[in-house]
Amino acid sequence: MMNREQTVRIEANQGYDPQHFELVQGIPARITFHRTNPSACYNSIVFEKEGIHEELPLDSDFDIEFTPQETGTFEFTCGMNMQKGSYTVREANANTCTECNHEIHEEKNCCVKDKHVHTGENAHEHNQSHMDTNKHACSHHNDAQHDIKHTLGLQQRFWISAVLGAVLLVLMVGMFTGTMSHTVVRWGTFIATTPIMLASGAPFMTSAWQSFKKHNANMDTLVALGTGVAYIYSLIALFMGLPVYFESAGFIIFFVLLGQIFEEKMRSNASHAVEKLLDLQTKSAHVLRDGTYIEIPREELKVGDIIRVLPGEKIAVDGVIVEGRTAIDESMVTGESMPTSKSVGDAVIGSTINTTGTIVFRAEKVGSNTMLAQIVDFVKQAQSSHAPIQNLTDKISHIFVPTVVILSILTFLTWFVVVGASPIDALVYAVSVLIIACPCALGLATPTALMVGTARSAAMGVLIKNGAALQETSKIDTVVFDKTGTLTIGKPIVSDIVGDAHEVLRLAASVERNSEHPLAGAITERAQQEGIELNEAYDFEALSGLGVRAHIDGHVVVLGNEKIHENHTFDVQLRKRMSEMNNDAKTVVIVGVDNKIVGLIAIQDAPKESAQSAIASLKKRGLRTVMLTGDNEKVAHAIAQKVGIDEVISDVLPQEKADVISTLRADGATVAFVGDGINDAPALSVADVGIAMGTGTDIAIEAGSVVLTHNDLRGVVRAYDMSKKTFNRIILNLFWASIYNVIGIPIAAGIFASVGFVLNPEISGLAMALSSVSVLASSLLLNVSKVE
Repeated sequence: MMNREQTVRIEANQGYDPQHFELVQGIPARITFHRTNPSACYNSIVFEKEGIHEELPLDSDFDIEFTPQETGTFEFTCGMNMQKGSYTVREANANTCTECNHEIHEEKNCCVKDKHVHTGENAHEHNQSHMDTNKHACSHHNDAQHDIKHTLGLQQRFWISAVLGAVLLVLMVGMFTGTMSHTVVRWGTFIATTPIMLASGAPFMTSAWQSFKKHNANMDTLVALGTGVAYIYSLIALFMGLPVYFESAGFIIFFVLLGQIFEEKMRSNASHAVEKLLDLQTKSAHVLRDGTYIEIPREELKVGDIIRVLPGEKIAVDGVIVEGRTAIDESMVTGESMPTSKSVGDAVIGSTINTTGTIVFRAEKVGSNTMLAQIVDFVKQAQSSHAPIQNLTDKISHIFVPTVVILSILTFLTWFVVVGASPIDALVYAVSVLIIACPCALGLATPTALMVGTARSAAMGVLIKNGAALQETSKIDTVVFDKTGTLTIGKPIVSDIVGDAHEVLRLAASVERNSEHPLAGAITERAQQEGIELNEAYDFEALSGLGVRAHIDGHVVVLGNEKIHENHTFDVQLRKRMSEMNNDAKTVVIVGVDNKIVGLIAIQDAPKESAQSAIASLKKRGLRTVMLTGDNEKVAHAIAQKVGIDEVISDVLPQEKADVISTLRADGATVAFVGDGINDAPALSVADVGIAMGTGTDIAIEAGSVVLTHNDLRGVVRAYDMSKKTFNRIILNLFWASIYNVIGIPIAAGIFASVGFVLNPEISGLAMALSSVSVLASSLLLNVSKVE
């Protein structure tokens, strides 16, 4: 056999990536870990099956080397047994690629490296000869000939302990009721507990041993010591005629596994709830090919494809409408219950539902780049990240286990040496201390709340990218808003029409539809919304800096500012009204016909509907609100007055926005900046919390640590509320995780034994499991917490 090596590279950051990989039996493997997460949870890596427990340095590569000898699926975990991955060892084939030393599948004729296959144009040259006869991939090797044996999983270990634990319970009841002899109970508990120790408890022992060899200790150390001591003592006592405590070891393992089952289920539910969003995607789309629309799978769509969507169909991917008008139900992504009107030039989001008209759109984002896929990625990243407060719990857990072991030894010595109790009684107290002190709940306190909180936030249209962002958002005291596109709609709209509204708008739109000016677009759009029939305009003329002029039905119609109307008759009331609108920072278009002013049209970038209520809610919570804009002071203050912002910083150049944020922070404020444009990216990055509007530019979304998928400023309030509730829940969880130990350890050590209040090992195991369950239940309550 040639000298070969299997290589796998794993990133240790937000979990392990990849979380699962394959190896071939009997071939040396080198697993390279690159750890970028500073959390103590990633300090070490454990391969139980291979007897490996190594420290992982931060921000550098570290190699784990071994030769897998047994087929099956095995786990690797962090030293605290919190972060987990797995690998499958499969049988080796005789055929191997002579160049890269990886297996050539006998039936498929393909060279396999890890889970990737050299095929087609991407094949290695040396492998191309294998591909000429058969191009089929075999990346997962699920063929019947691969009979992979699996080690016992968490569910199997739990059910073994549950079934045999029920037997132990029957034996205990039989002993207390006198229906079973002591001999039957003693040997019966031994027979029932031994499989629990060997099958269900073995991973605790292995993990503890690997930690011990590295002069370390983890959460499994306490379980292993407690159950191991109880079992070994009982085994000796069985043959010496002394009382036995086999049932204590069995029940302890059952309760610990029960807590882990709850933990696993909660994690799985939180993760699957997010991934189920991807199931909402349509399976196919009607795409234009050679002048004809044909149906193809969604996976084959490319950027630039022209796609037709009929009423009632789902939109396959993100894009821009090029033909047709419709109303689209975007509630799945934006939370907006009413369908949104869409026409040419408007963006559409994949997986939303076309309700009324037929539209044709051009695909802009496909696959993992669609908004829905990015939402799922954001939430999964946030769920596997950690909040800074978790660093404290990591440090506590690191010193907690050896401290508890010392306390257990002291408990034994105090009872045996000082008090004069029997070795058996002293041992029972010592084991109880070990079991009740297991810091599993402490390890669950932060990640479980983070998982539930970020998933709930995502459901409300608030994507919190990581735990650090969540913790910072809960502490903000100042919210700074960009104006254009954030507080306002971002485009000019007609706000007021003075005069005969229908006639003034008809004349103005008939002329302005020949112009490309943004103000002209606002006027013609308003006319379209009101269904006004326009007239043909002749001799159209644009007068630079003044306005436009044209002939309609034999009349001269002039639109523009006061200079173009110098010789026109101007009614006193109209002039007064124009002055009022100018004071409100509105741009006023004067409409004149045949030397007479007939009306006024006011245009402005109006505030979003949600702006006023969002600002009011933030101020109600005691937060300082600030507008930061490049607009002039008059315009900025007009918008600020409408939405309720008291503090305005205007005339700021784009490159100066970040400096303003830095100044606010230097003055002691914890600042959140809300923006949507490219010029907002530096400010989003500099702020303590950058909140990007999901309808904004990609660079702004990338710079923000929180993204609002709804075009709704109340999302800022929701982000603050959910962060506050989640962080407070973490604190509450840490309290529950600690209170069990603060109260339980002294009781387990026998301080109150004189009044008959003691905790035996079984009750200690139950209390420890309940502490984990209470933390999980506390985190799950975030799903029903009230948020505006």
